[in-house]
Amino acid sequence: MCHQSYTNVQFFQVRCSTSQLADSDSQLKSSRGRFASGCINCEHQVSPNKNRKQDFAGITTDLLTWETRNMGFLSGSTSFERFRVTEDPTGTFGDDHLALLAKHQIGASASNLYEQPEFGFVAGAHIFDTEFDFEKNVIGDAMHFGIRVDSAQIPGPIKKAWMTMELTGIMNENQGKRPSKAQREEAKEAVEARCVAAASEGNFKRMSETSVLWDAATDTLLLGSVSEKANEACLGLLNKAFGLEFQRMTSGWLADEFAAGHERTSALFEMAPENFLPSEGGANVVWWNGMNDNYDYLGNEFLLWLWQLWASGVDTLALSDGSEVSGMFARSLSLDCPDGEHGKETISSDSPAQLPEAIMAVRMGKLPRKSGLTLVRNDQQFDFTLQAETFAINSARISQLGDESLDSRDRLARIDSIRQLVETLDLLYEIFLEKRIGKNWSREVKQITSWLQTESLPAKRRTAA
Repeated sequence: MCHQSYTNVQFFQVRCSTSQLADSDSQLKSSRGRFASGCINCEHQVSPNKNRKQDFAGITTDLLTWETRNMGFLSGSTSFERFRVTEDPTGTFGDDHLALLAKHQIGASASNLYEQPEFGFVAGAHIFDTEFDFEKNVIGDAMHFGIRVDSAQIPGPIKKAWMTMELTGIMNENQGKRPSKAQREEAKEAVEARCVAAASEGNFKRMSETSVLWDAATDTLLLGSVSEKANEACLGLLNKAFGLEFQRMTSGWLADEFAAGHERTSALFEMAPENFLPSEGGANVVWWNGMNDNYDYLGNEFLLWLWQLWASGVDTLALSDGSEVSGMFARSLSLDCPDGEHGKETISSDSPAQLPEAIMAVRMGKLPRKSGLTLVRNDQQFDFTLQAETFAINSARISQLGDESLDSRDRLARIDSIRQLVETLDLLYEIFLEKRIGKNWSREVKQITSWLQTESLPAKRRTAA
């Protein structure tokens, strides 16, 4: 379940002359992203192109679109955002959890999708799977499933066409005149009624799925989406079904947790964004809301600190658990002006932090907001993109050094490798926080400032200039 992306794949429902259109998701037949050439209710072979309804004006178009946000917690690359489970009244994973998943599965409500999207659980094998099973969904100390959102989205051109048709009908007896405000309102209401009717018949249905990994071993919930709106909807359903409470594990939240565990909360409270270029005046971060309990700007400083460290030749860092991690910037780097004056910049390259464009941008005061990273620890290599403020992870790939087959025939090993990725990142961030909320931060600032002022452009580009 986590990013086998069938994004905006369109399935056209078809029927033969002896059968009625099916309502059940389970009756859909598909092949390579296109609807199979068979009737959805019987075995008669028909042609989708000839039998697919296309009467947009009559609301009879049978169009289904689905999007799977993330199908890769158990295979492939994975993208996710983390949430700490702060309240869990459910206990150890068992039959009660499966019963709650089934109770709140997709399709349990009968709401009109145009008026109100439907949220419900799916079992994870595919977007229509609602067969919840202990062996399939419970993997050691974790539970794996999905949340599907069904909605009806009428395309704008169709609504516009319906509006024109309604106005034409209303104005038949008053040709040559412009429709009044009341007549436009009447037409608008008629179009809304058409939309509701189309949705109730199952037309223009859109389905999206977000995969979920609930890890009881670390009291963490991983949602396979980095969309704040989508994740809020998922959290609402999880709260309703299980009574769970959450905290979003952003860079600022992790700093707060670290400070509380090391008796440095007061020092954290007194902190503000650092100014690494004194000549530019006071520090300012336009994407920071300035709230006293928001320290998400530390994610930007963390990436800048890493940049300076690796550029200075420090390849390997000792972590607090006795292991070591080495790393590099890779694939992409996005920077933004903290004053909101000089715009954004995204650089794509095998080693983006070494390019002249990146060096010039950071010397101008821009801060990294998103970066591709490669980390190696305990013979595992983690390639992913990190969003600095939210600490959301995108397109993560995990490989065992010397063994390309890690990806993942063993579900327990796969989940453990995801835990190792998260742990490696957190331990690396912990080194930064130890310095940032410690007594030696001023020395780190001097090193970063000196690096920014003295870092030279690569010789080849400098000569060409």
